[in-house]
Amino acid sequence: MFKLSWRNSLRHPLRSGLTISGMAVAVLAFCLLRTVVAAWYAGVTTASPVRLVVRNAVSLTFRLPMSYYARIQALPGIKRVTYGSWVGGTYIDEKNFFPQIAGHLPTYLAIYPEFVIASDEMSALLQDRRGCVAGRKLAERYGWRLGDLITITGTAYPGRYELVLRAIYRGDAPTVDEGRMYFHYDFLNETIKKRMPDMADMVGWFMVQVDSPELVGPVSEQIDAMFANSLAETKTESEAAFVLGMISMTEAIILAIRVVSWLVIGVILMVLSNTMAMSARERLGEYAVLKTLGFRPRHLAGVILGESLLLALMGGILGLVLTFPAVYLFKTSLSQYFRVFPLTNLTLALGMATSLAVGVLAALFPAWQASRVGIAEALRKVG
Repeated sequence: MFKLSWRNSLRHPLRSGLTISGMAVAVLAFCLLRTVVAAWYAGVTTASPVRLVVRNAVSLTFRLPMSYYARIQALPGIKRVTYGSWVGGTYIDEKNFFPQIAGHLPTYLAIYPEFVIASDEMSALLQDRRGCVAGRKLAERYGWRLGDLITITGTAYPGRYELVLRAIYRGDAPTVDEGRMYFHYDFLNETIKKRMPDMADMVGWFMVQVDSPELVGPVSEQIDAMFANSLAETKTESEAAFVLGMISMTEAIILAIRVVSWLVIGVILMVLSNTMAMSARERLGEYAVLKTLGFRPRHLAGVILGESLLLALMGGILGLVLTFPAVYLFKTSLSQYFRVFPLTNLTLALGMATSLAVGVLAALFPAWQASRVGIAEALRKVG
């Protein structure tokens, strides 16, 4: 039966080629859209189970007093505390967007062991109050080298900040974001004290590292209880929950992408179903002859199912092969928006499974039609 299915699938080369190409494009689009969704959730997968984010209970745009630092650090079960603020500045012009975070670098970088920095670069960074560290991909994007002067124009904190690139970090895994910049909060705070005294000694958030994942809940409750009924109440949550909260603000976009990815598969299902239906109608006479030779309905259904699966499989494999260069191009051209663009094994497996499912579904009606065909009726038909 496999031989019959193989020959039938190649009987109309143009039709088969167009069907395989359509299937490949659909699988390619499906995998790309699923990769976009995976990129959105990349921060969740890389979140540490022992890191907490302490922010203002009202909103992330409201800041917290620096005085909270020592009080949080004194709680039991806490290994390390650091703080940071979103600078939201621009480099040269607004098109060059990338995250800039001002933090207490000795503790901030220690709380992120996934950021790998050479020891000599780390030493130079910590000794220079204007020093900054950039991710490897960010440095490659702008051609930065160690010692370069980088001027950031602040938006959240207005002003011009001239920074010196002292270190470049790389991620210890492909999913680590290498498109950020970090510099000393003290350098930022000095400027704030001169220009905006009321915003001085205020930070955007505190990062807390606990001794074990079991302490996440109890420590979160202790921190929030400590600052309850204060002028700046806190909301403490795990790093993964914090990232999910940020993602939820774009939930409608993610839902739309997911719907479109399945609509693409639905369209190619109709195309392949139409191809198989045309083939079944053209071969009714052949099916009648096969029945007279002793072929049972299940044999005919197997031939049609085999043909549909072969077309779907060839299209699926071609689509998956094309996904790799397409993801690379997307990653290169959209690095400003997606600093991590992971093509996961789950996405590839889902693309292949979907193409096979389309092949099975597309063959159901033609197989049922062929199995029920009457020999005399089919042989009377001409053309």
